[in-house]
Amino acid sequence: MDGDGTRDARGTHANPVPRPAGPPEVPAKPPEAPAVPPRPARAPGAPDGSAFLTWLRTPRPQALPGVWRFGHRPRPEEEPERVPGRQLLSGAVIAFLVGWLIWSLLWNGYLGGWWLLPLYAMIPDSWAEPHSFTSVVVVYAYYVLIAGIIMVGVGRLGRWGEIWRRYGPPAWRRAVPGAVPAPAPEEDPAAWPALRAAGAHDAAERLAADARSGLMRDVDHARIARAWQGVQRGRHSLATFTGAVLSQGAGACPHPSGARDLPVRQARHDLVTGQVRIGTAADDARNPYAYRGAGLALGPDLLGTSLLAVGPAGSGKTGSLVRPLAESLCLHALAGRAAVVVVGAAGADLGPADAYDVVVRIGHPDSVYDLDLYGGTTDPDEAAVVLAEALVGDLTEQHQGGDTRRSTTVLAQLLGPFRAVHGRFPGVPELRQLLEGAPGPLAELREGLRAAGQDSLLRELDARERQLDRPGDLGGVLADRVALLDRPAFAPFFDTSGQSRPFSLKALDHPVRVRIDLPQRGHADASRMLARLVLAQFTASVSVREDRSLFACLVLDDASGVVTPEAVRGVQRLRSAGAGVVLTLRTLDDVPRPLRGPLLGAIGCRMALSGLTPWDGQDFAEVWGKEWTEARDVTDRQIIAETPAGKAVHMLRRVITGKAPTARAVTVRQVERERWSASELAHAVPAGHAVLSLTSVKGEHAPPLLVDLRG
Repeated sequence: MDGDGTRDARGTHANPVPRPAGPPEVPAKPPEAPAVPPRPARAPGAPDGSAFLTWLRTPRPQALPGVWRFGHRPRPEEEPERVPGRQLLSGAVIAFLVGWLIWSLLWNGYLGGWWLLPLYAMIPDSWAEPHSFTSVVVVYAYYVLIAGIIMVGVGRLGRWGEIWRRYGPPAWRRAVPGAVPAPAPEEDPAAWPALRAAGAHDAAERLAADARSGLMRDVDHARIARAWQGVQRGRHSLATFTGAVLSQGAGACPHPSGARDLPVRQARHDLVTGQVRIGTAADDARNPYAYRGAGLALGPDLLGTSLLAVGPAGSGKTGSLVRPLAESLCLHALAGRAAVVVVGAAGADLGPADAYDVVVRIGHPDSVYDLDLYGGTTDPDEAAVVLAEALVGDLTEQHQGGDTRRSTTVLAQLLGPFRAVHGRFPGVPELRQLLEGAPGPLAELREGLRAAGQDSLLRELDARERQLDRPGDLGGVLADRVALLDRPAFAPFFDTSGQSRPFSLKALDHPVRVRIDLPQRGHADASRMLARLVLAQFTASVSVREDRSLFACLVLDDASGVVTPEAVRGVQRLRSAGAGVVLTLRTLDDVPRPLRGPLLGAIGCRMALSGLTPWDGQDFAEVWGKEWTEARDVTDRQIIAETPAGKAVHMLRRVITGKAPTARAVTVRQVERERWSASELAHAVPAGHAVLSLTSVKGEHAPPLLVDLRG
């Protein structure tokens, strides 16, 4: 019976099994329960402190001045001799062939059987016939030993180890920053061992918990460490410090502004060492080998000797140097370590206004703060000294206006009587009238002094009136300079009546961040005079501070017309006062010729940027001096082979070394040469680079280094 070609299980045709239309359906498996994800280490969205702990535990070894210590790996002082790659590889191949040749000669018996005598001495006679398994193993082990000795010898001869380090897996590995293992509690900076040693275990536990949970930042760590130094020095009590830490944790001991970080950062900072990275030492033969490839950084230990940077416009003074330094000093101020005053032209890239506590915009109607013309002092003589330096300090020529002591006397003859009568110093219009000898204001002062019985001050005023009619009187010169500030744009500024909010540099006793914008556009002469005023007030204020552990720094973006004889003397005194200045110039021609040498001598850190003129380079070359170097005079004479064998040997040497066979005569001499010549500074410094020499407050020196400011 025909069917559809299928049969049932019993082999009958009665009930044929219908053919399925498609493949049989496989019963679906029951859905599996979703795998349970692992439990997160912390709550969703909670901060993680691993990045902060890694940063804090990264080693910072002691290094040469200016080296970026964060994760630094010291290098030897002298560069090891490096064999060229072609010569190294060819020597390795030849050594291998020599080893192969020696083994072939031994194996084939061309050198005799002496090398088998130790083997015969070790093997008993009973192993010789018939050969046992043990004898075979011992014999071949001896062969491997001899081959290994040969390979070790030729390997040392061919420098195989250096090839392995240069081209093998050790060279393929790259240092990948990973998690730094937690050190022992007594050595872990995140565990605050100093607090534990002093008995403040609860405060240390609170800070360590905040660090692990991600609530602590680098500024917090530096600020609390600074407060702990105050406890150790007896300025604060341990109970007050511990109570603040237990109640506020990482936010304890806050800055008066309440800020715990800057709105934005552009540079790399390390608040543990206090450094800010500004570039990388170039891999150049003129740099010491220990500096090559290392990061270059600046900190208070170097800025305490002051810094001078010279380079044309566009060479990177503001963006590559001033802006990172301003950021670093502002971070130090938030940590309670520094007070900073940044002075620059309005609109300069000195950071956002939110990064500063006080922003003085001279000539801008929306400025909240004013600048105190007299530096916050109440002593007329002290005010006269500072004001005279600002008004006529740049007149260094030997003429009637060149002596600031005479200008100081003229101003003191007016400021003292005015303060005795009015209880304040004169404003700009009033001071101009007094210097010009206007009869009305002088008569008013005279009447006030007579009414107050100030006979000594009355004699001062009489002396000033007698000098008005004399030829060469300095009152006219001073009045002309004051007239630069007696302009409509400056009318709301320099008020002494108490109606404005003047900023005084006397506030540098506290960790304050100040920015002063000068109206260089349209008021260039007034801006230079105001810059001299700020510099004079700074040098006068920091020298009388009580707390000199608080580093004070003045950053002057453009010091053209600011350097005066008194300014140079003031800079020389800053190192012992725990302060420093940062000055930038487009050219040293902005400094009078008699002051260039004293200025470069008073500054500890000097930077010459690319694009320097040969005349400026000559001044830097003189101050950097000379050094003894080893000069090698090499004379090569080609060797000409006359025999076929000699020609074959010379051809082999050319293949191996890549050079023609020569006879070399070397003469070594010790010569004294300039570290950097004027021509090299003017023409050999690439764009984006600078030559930087450093001096620390401890007297450590770093020679002039070629630095890549873009690295």
